[in-house]
Amino acid sequence: MDQNGLGLLLLFVAGAMNGSFTLPMKFTRKWAWENTWLMWTIFALGIFPVALASVTVPALGQVYARTGAGPALLAASFGAGWGISQVFLGLAVEGIGMALSFSVILGLSAAVGSLVPLIRLHPDDILQKGGLTVLCGVALVLIGVGIAALAGRRREIVLAGASGPAQSEHKVSVAKGLLFATISGLGSALVNFGFVFGEPLKHAAQQAGAAQIWAANAVWLPLMVAGGIPNIIYCVYLMRKNHTGSRFGTAGTSFYYGLAAIMAFFWFGSTVMYGVGATKLGALGPVLGWPLFMSLIVITATLWGVGTGEWKGAGRQPLRLLASGVAVLVVAIFVLGISSRMF
Repeated sequence: MDQNGLGLLLLFVAGAMNGSFTLPMKFTRKWAWENTWLMWTIFALGIFPVALASVTVPALGQVYARTGAGPALLAASFGAGWGISQVFLGLAVEGIGMALSFSVILGLSAAVGSLVPLIRLHPDDILQKGGLTVLCGVALVLIGVGIAALAGRRREIVLAGASGPAQSEHKVSVAKGLLFATISGLGSALVNFGFVFGEPLKHAAQQAGAAQIWAANAVWLPLMVAGGIPNIIYCVYLMRKNHTGSRFGTAGTSFYYGLAAIMAFFWFGSTVMYGVGATKLGALGPVLGWPLFMSLIVITATLWGVGTGEWKGAGRQPLRLLASGVAVLVVAIFVLGISSRMF
């Protein structure tokens, strides 16, 4: 298998892992969302990045000393921005529901996370055959995600009608929900920016003896740890507001910590695998790989949602729309896969 083929395979696995990482939350019902998310944060954004970077990057402290504080602070800034965007994700879900929120967020993240590196680092390639093919692929991602968002909205309307008109007086308005989803989508792309603009750290890690596929761990460490801080603050705020901190001691929940660790392994593992896969695709790997990664997350999460009964009772029209959106995303994957061989 050539490097492009291996890179695409790794991205497929990464997308499947990321689209599946929230499944264990279905089994932590005695905890509130903030309890599970806090433990996920500790594992995914604290323990795992530190452990992996320490094992795979020799002389880690010297790597950061060699590059100076600038690159690490830049990666941390991107991570903190991404962490803040996760707070807006929670607010968006409250206003417009999970299906529409995730579709808007991942669509924006796919577009911005791909186009900014293309325009900033490879402007001469934009109007070439390969660049135009990438733009077509990103456009298809946006169309596919948009159709999936419409399907999700139709599903929510049908299910809300079936359960009655009762709604919270304090529910965030749809307009604000869309605004929060837009902010979160733009912030979600910062993970890819950190990977793209963390080249000095990657080079320093390789010079210190790290293998090429693990060099990005020197970037993920400051990015993830900084991203964990806003998540921890938000979870602690919710636990104090909702008085849910005591649920950590609820009987029969000791294995929930293991479920949170599994969630973290799937999420962080998928992020690391994305970095390896994008590296295998060459200089334009992050440009091609990011929308591909986002598309695969949407497809996987959608399939799990249907398989676990989330769309039960929604009717045929939302499911047909959903299938159409997934079909467009599959076409986008093929287009992006073809474009990876044009550079």
